[in-house]
Amino acid sequence: MSSRSCLSIVLAAGEGTRMKSSTPKVLHRIAGLPMLAHVLKTAEQAGAEQMAVVVGHDSDAVRKAAASFAAGAEMFVQEPRLGTAHAVLAAREAIARGFDDVLVMFSDTPLIDAGALMLARARLAEGFAVAVLGFRTDRPTGYGRLIEENDALVAIREEKDCSPAEKLITFCNSGLIAISGAHALSLLDRIGNDNAKGEFYLTDIVALANRAGLKAAAIETPFESTLGVNTLAELAEAEAVWQRRRRREAMLAGVTLVAPDTVYFSHDTEIAADAYVEPNVFFGPGVRVAGGTVIHAFSHIDGADIGPGSHVGPFARLRPGATLAEGVKVGNFCEIKKANIEAGAKVNHLAYVGDARVGAGANVGAGVITCNYDGFNKAFTDIGRGAFIGSNSALVAPVSIGEGANVAAGSVITEDVPADALAFGRARQKNLPERGRRLRERLASTKK
Repeated sequence: MSSRSCLSIVLAAGEGTRMKSSTPKVLHRIAGLPMLAHVLKTAEQAGAEQMAVVVGHDSDAVRKAAASFAAGAEMFVQEPRLGTAHAVLAAREAIARGFDDVLVMFSDTPLIDAGALMLARARLAEGFAVAVLGFRTDRPTGYGRLIEENDALVAIREEKDCSPAEKLITFCNSGLIAISGAHALSLLDRIGNDNAKGEFYLTDIVALANRAGLKAAAIETPFESTLGVNTLAELAEAEAVWQRRRRREAMLAGVTLVAPDTVYFSHDTEIAADAYVEPNVFFGPGVRVAGGTVIHAFSHIDGADIGPGSHVGPFARLRPGATLAEGVKVGNFCEIKKANIEAGAKVNHLAYVGDARVGAGANVGAGVITCNYDGFNKAFTDIGRGAFIGSNSALVAPVSIGEGANVAAGSVITEDVPADALAFGRARQKNLPERGRRLRERLASTKK
């Protein structure tokens, strides 16, 4: 297939009114990535070296998204919207450049597999003019049927036009089509709009190809791969399918998911073999997890890099820029943001470490916080190798704690602590005999 040039035309001009959202339909996300980006990514995996995205006239957000996810993608405007064939022909200029294969894809069909598209391209390489992806379902009502004769695809029939016998067909049209570049414009230009809606339907291309003595083929792909998203309910269904696929992929690659249905992956989550993930863990974008790591229950992680043999959670929050080296422990109700936690360091309980370095083997006690924000600017905290930060201490940045230094519990540290020093940043304790009893009696008397 690498010797054949390929253009992917991605249709993204639909209004998406059924989403009932101010966000353009194709920018709604699955696994943290807009549906449009999923489709562009799949097209690239299927070998398309050029992308043509067909948008509506009021689609600045869609244009920007397409450009950011597919460098060099060309934008074409469909106005007015007169059907799928009309939308494809909006990219006439790109088609006319003479690609071997033309893939027509829909930006609201984000689960399609690149392998199915490559099979369609393979049919074109065998001499077919058109290859249509279809699926089988025991509930075909509402779908166009793929009409085959002698193992050849002869027509796509909309349900309203089906005969009683054709309505029994369970092989249905997904809408995804590959067209030979040599015949694309001649076939598309023959599509008419003699129908109730006065629109130009891409599905007519199959019958037209047959009339011209050209061959068309149907390729079966799983129903869930062709799932179209038109409502937020269908978006949730597509998300569930994507997550189910990704979890299975992870487990087959050697990742232990104790309760798979409760783990959420993002589109770019990297998790190595021998990682162990407990229930109810959320991986946002930009996460890498090395082997031998344990992610305990109810942890939320995004934009973080977790080194081998580390333990995270339960109830931990790793935010963007958190980098954990080998053998790090980040425990219960801790939050790490834009901080490097070096090998063997521990941040075990109820702590916040942001804009900081925690040196190898250092220990950050319960309730410790790095005070990194003064209301206007962020400042850095540096904790040296082997340092010990006592519980409920506040490190007011910018500040440096030297190697092997010890900060007494309950301290507020505003100045650098030298290596191997012991720092106290709290008022001296003073005990007043009998004052506790007197205070208690006075307060009790006020309630009478």
